[in-house]
Amino acid sequence: MRAVLILVICMLEPVIVMGGGSRPKSVNIGALLTLNSIIGRAVKPAIEAAISDINADSSVLPGTRLNLVLHDTNCSGFLGTIDALQLMEKDVALAIGPQSSGIAHVISDVVNELHVPLLSLATDPTLTALQYPYFLCVTQTDYFQMYAIADLIDHYGWKDVLAIFVDDDYGRNAISVLGDALAQKRAKISYKAALSPGASVSEMTDLLVQVNLMESRVYVVHLNPDSGLALFSVAKTLGMMTQGYVWVATDWLPSVLDASEPMDHDRMNLLEGVLALRHHIPSSDRKKAFVSRWKNLKYTGNWSINSYTFYAYDSVWLAAHALDSFFHNGGNLTFLTDPRLSMLKGSRLNLTSLRIFQGGEELLNLLLASNYTGLAGQYQFDSQKNLVNPTLDILNIVGTGSRRIGFWSNSSGLSVVAPENLKSHNRTFSEQKLYSVIWPGQTMKQPRGWVFPNNGRELRIAVPNRVSFQDFVSKSKDPPGVQGYCIDVFEAAISLLPYAVPHTYVLYGNGKRNPTYNNIVYDVAQNKYDAAVGDITITTNRTRIADFTQPFLESGLVIVAPVKRTTSTAWAFMKPFTLEMWAVTGVFFILVGAVVWILEHRLNSEFRGSPRQQITTILWFSLSTMFFAHRENTVSTLGRLVLIIWLFVVLVINSSYTASLTSILTVQQLTSGIRGLDSLIASGDPIGIQDGSFARNYLINELNIAASRIVTLKDENDYALALERGPRNGGVAAIVDELPYIEVFLANVDCLYDIMGQEFTKSGWGFVFQRDSPLAVDLSTAILTLSENGNLQRIHDKWLSNGVCSDQSDETVENRLSLQSFWGLFLIMGVACFVAIVCFLCKVIGQYCKFNKEDTVGEIEPSVRPRPAMRLSSFRELMVFVDRKEDEVKEILRSKKSMVKREGIGSVSNGQPLDSPT
Repeated sequence: MRAVLILVICMLEPVIVMGGGSRPKSVNIGALLTLNSIIGRAVKPAIEAAISDINADSSVLPGTRLNLVLHDTNCSGFLGTIDALQLMEKDVALAIGPQSSGIAHVISDVVNELHVPLLSLATDPTLTALQYPYFLCVTQTDYFQMYAIADLIDHYGWKDVLAIFVDDDYGRNAISVLGDALAQKRAKISYKAALSPGASVSEMTDLLVQVNLMESRVYVVHLNPDSGLALFSVAKTLGMMTQGYVWVATDWLPSVLDASEPMDHDRMNLLEGVLALRHHIPSSDRKKAFVSRWKNLKYTGNWSINSYTFYAYDSVWLAAHALDSFFHNGGNLTFLTDPRLSMLKGSRLNLTSLRIFQGGEELLNLLLASNYTGLAGQYQFDSQKNLVNPTLDILNIVGTGSRRIGFWSNSSGLSVVAPENLKSHNRTFSEQKLYSVIWPGQTMKQPRGWVFPNNGRELRIAVPNRVSFQDFVSKSKDPPGVQGYCIDVFEAAISLLPYAVPHTYVLYGNGKRNPTYNNIVYDVAQNKYDAAVGDITITTNRTRIADFTQPFLESGLVIVAPVKRTTSTAWAFMKPFTLEMWAVTGVFFILVGAVVWILEHRLNSEFRGSPRQQITTILWFSLSTMFFAHRENTVSTLGRLVLIIWLFVVLVINSSYTASLTSILTVQQLTSGIRGLDSLIASGDPIGIQDGSFARNYLINELNIAASRIVTLKDENDYALALERGPRNGGVAAIVDELPYIEVFLANVDCLYDIMGQEFTKSGWGFVFQRDSPLAVDLSTAILTLSENGNLQRIHDKWLSNGVCSDQSDETVENRLSLQSFWGLFLIMGVACFVAIVCFLCKVIGQYCKFNKEDTVGEIEPSVRPRPAMRLSSFRELMVFVDRKEDEVKEILRSKKSMVKREGIGSVSNGQPLDSPT
């Protein structure tokens, strides 16, 4: 009964009605402001000026006077909440403010219960119409500002930003929206750096030192206007306002600069090159008139106008027009006591003084239906209770002030034309443009927006630890631990970048079998590695999770199978040797014949005779050694030595010739009926693929080939063995693999196999990076440069210079034997001939000297011994001496020696020794 009694008493409480059925003489309008703040100092005079203008204007609220009930939140969330409750006790019809997001969240719950419309200057994007139906933002929320920043970031091509923000509702909620907006542009916030609302200079210094060690050089700054400038002062001290840095500030910065005229040049030097967003206020006569009389308004002090000044002034007029319509429609300022608060009468907070505005919902609807043009432009709300056509100025801060480089509108995007002057509000790529920017460091060159982090961490690059086709990439004992074609291409591309890229290679796989390349790409996407370098094919599924560079080698799946080749021709016997080899071989046959003739001529009667016979002997002997059919015997030691070496040379040449000719004349038999992709699919025979290749999934998923037909092969040896065995002996009918692998394989198997048909996929090899990595773009440009200057081809020739057996003529050329393969043998033969000739000449000259000496001794006693018949006094006589048979020369020398001995004995018997004086 007691509860029922209390309820009846509450229902019988007097209803406070102001004005009855006619217009009231006065209406209370509340205002919650932080007066000791940049925005508060700019807003308070504007609200007071608007109320003064309205009260003086008889066309609006005739007979009714607006009373301003102002409360100062004192930059405190707690005190601001108390002030908000105290304001509601004054039976205000509506309230303006607060500017603080934290207080706005609290007061929004209060006005929802009391049905008091709240025209707020808070820009927190989470203050939504669904949660807070009586909350109306009379300025542009940070939701649109963050999407404008995302468009700006995308315009300059940056993909990574760092967000520096105040750690409260105002900062956190806006940066959350920025992350969503950047994600739609395939960009991201790589790090969120939060500052406490009252952060000291030391805290700012520590935070900037930390972010300066990171990769991104694009900083989005979203701070409170009263403390934000201190951050740029610290950044200037740390050298972070120089070339290469990008600073983007939200509307808090222009609010500070606009409200601080005259311009402080020292302050502007701190902000050199910064980009900032400001609420766009269209130019109008009313705006110019208001600006001209601003200094004459009360309480303006030395503070100038910023965008919040115009919004605050217009908010009062918007409220006045809504109240005028409300009263015109018969509305009353009726306030009811909330029965739920009556049960709290024992509390000292006096909460029972908070009353519900009975006409609040009707007034709210009138506000939402407004279509009013004020100083700041058009005031009209959309279905989400946001102002229509949100527009922002994009400013570039320079030493003398700020210059507008363009506009942003939710409908037209970026433009150098004000949205109100655009003929079309549709976004087109060609119209997304801005004027030139002076960046930090006083440069017009657009910053790259990122550097390698200065934290000592190297780029971790995964490299496949292959067991097959190691010319492409393989483990190495030498630094950097890996080698191959792909590594050389990557290093050459890295060297072309205008900045250093510290990196280290990490082998991926156990080294016993090729790793699965899909897993490599997935691990890069999962941030286990920064990149992957190797023979990695660019496929559709892989590009969905990672970024690839420009392909550095074209690729595609092909079919290789055993082939039939016919090489026999009428002149096939000439093909084993090159022309140079034939010529040198013929010369040596003649040379060796001549040398043997010289060595055997004085000893062997088979090498003597008429000149014609001797020439015939030389030719016959030299050519007959080719078949080991020479009939002449060699009797001299030197001749036999030369002949033995020559016969060894002939044996090697004959064997090589026979082997090469056999290879050329041999007809390989057709062992497979595979002619292309269609016949391969229809054959039903096993198909070989490389271990770790994407070909398996392609054959199964795209070509519907049964998994049981697919045979995984480990390396090149398995390729050759499987093809040699064939499908009936445990092998495969064909192998499906990428073209670069097949080219290397065919170059090393003596052309026993060949590519059947054409490539049935088109792709390429590229280097893998994480999504939106700027390094992928720069490396793509470097790869194109390598291709244009020919270095890419030179690297290819270094590692993959083996030719492919594409037709029979190429095979024949490869089988021909050149002088390069035999010059060592010919050198040995030439040295042997030279040494033999030298020894022969030494022997002949020795005999000649001895023969000449004996002849001189014989001339001592001319009366005893007649003049010799043969005298060697000319070259012709020397040749005659050489032409003599060696036995004949030796006989003559023995005869002369015995004759001299006899003559010596006779002289002694007569008492006249040869050495006695005459």
